[in-house]
Amino acid sequence: MRLETAAAEQNVVALANTLDTVFERQRQAFRQNPPPGRRQRVRSLKTLESLLRDHRTALSHAMAADFGHRSRHEALIADVAVTLKEIRHTRQHLRSWMRSRPVSLSAEAWPAKAWLQYQPLGVVGVMAPWNYPVNLVFAPLAAALAAGNRVMVKPSEHTPETSRLMEELLTGAFDATEVAVVQGGVEVSAAFSALPFDHLFFTGSPQVGRLVMRAAAANLTPVTLELGGKSPAVVAKDYGLEDAAGRIGMGRWFNAGQTCIAPDYVLLEGHSPSAFAEALGNYLYQAYQGRPDGGDYTHIINDAQFRRLEAMLEDAQARGATVLQPLGSPDPGSRLFPPAIVTDVSDEMRVMQEEIFGPILPLLEVDGLEQAIAHINAGTRPLAMYLFTNNRKRGRKLLERTVAGGVSWNDTLIHFAEPDLPFGGVGDSGMGQYHGHDGFLTFSKKKPVLKQARWPATALLRPPYGKLADRVVRWLLK
Repeated sequence: MRLETAAAEQNVVALANTLDTVFERQRQAFRQNPPPGRRQRVRSLKTLESLLRDHRTALSHAMAADFGHRSRHEALIADVAVTLKEIRHTRQHLRSWMRSRPVSLSAEAWPAKAWLQYQPLGVVGVMAPWNYPVNLVFAPLAAALAAGNRVMVKPSEHTPETSRLMEELLTGAFDATEVAVVQGGVEVSAAFSALPFDHLFFTGSPQVGRLVMRAAAANLTPVTLELGGKSPAVVAKDYGLEDAAGRIGMGRWFNAGQTCIAPDYVLLEGHSPSAFAEALGNYLYQAYQGRPDGGDYTHIINDAQFRRLEAMLEDAQARGATVLQPLGSPDPGSRLFPPAIVTDVSDEMRVMQEEIFGPILPLLEVDGLEQAIAHINAGTRPLAMYLFTNNRKRGRKLLERTVAGGVSWNDTLIHFAEPDLPFGGVGDSGMGQYHGHDGFLTFSKKKPVLKQARWPATALLRPPYGKLADRVVRWLLK
């Protein structure tokens, strides 16, 4: 046992040394070279575009292998097309984002000039999850490169085929001092998050996010945490039941619910859970043609996640919930977990206590918007919120009285795909944001610069102080 412990400790030391070496090479390269200009940054972004576009088929096959089965269309839409849109938007706007911005000064600073200058932070770390393994590597990587940084990437160990292919593509296209890919499990993640990055970007669960933030705190490394939580959907009494079921169903069962912003539960005002469950069943039969084992329905990533979802349903049933599975029962052998609709829900059930992150959707009835607002505010702040109402006044009331990372009104998920809308959580669902200009700002230092003139007005306030200084002070105090 001691020999095994000693060997494990030696492996950890060797791992830390390897990561330190990669990090130091990037840091030295950043310090010894001027920040990359716009043309170089655009070339890097075009390289990312080419990698995604030219290898989209291989990437979708790799993701399918990791999931056991993944919808080809969902992979191409969420991991490739949305990411390409983000990168192209960044490339097209980079010139204006990089431009220094003049700042107005007060009269007492006359005749000085001031501006804001954006510069890269240095070496950035990106830690990605498994649910959208390509998007959540390439999108923050693009933002960090657009800001002029060197980047170390840690893809998920739960998608080994996709992570291996991304490493092959990125290491073939970039020098290791520009972009380096680090592979490994929990030990690698722990050592990675402990590196003294100039910024650390993490996407994953709140539980792991706390560990990442704790490790980063030792180096005072600023962090962006893109986490999750229980994102509610509120269906008001004025909104059509069938239409709401279709839009919420798409958002819940896209990628088999393995989406951090998927609707996690539905609050129904003026609609009974049984009626809404029937509408969801109609949607499912139409969407998946009565069978979820075709090409359009994604499987669960691994056995551990499959068992966790099974345990959630068992807990709900044991506590009195009704579980409806219109398209059949789960199959552990293939990790096929068909959609499950849960009614007769109570707050002590796991499906209402934990982020589900799978194809299970609880339905709850509320007496009115006030009860819906109180229910949402009683929990942690969600990464997303979805409200379905055609009444502008009631919709604004929901927006004003609740706090969430982002909102889609009368739809689900789509706010994530818009580059001009910042994406990020609040409270337990994360901190910081990216996408579009906000991604550029996250990985940049907005440096304020004041350039004083040869004969500044501030010369009047130098000692020895006299009557003139008294007049100036009286003027300032007014």
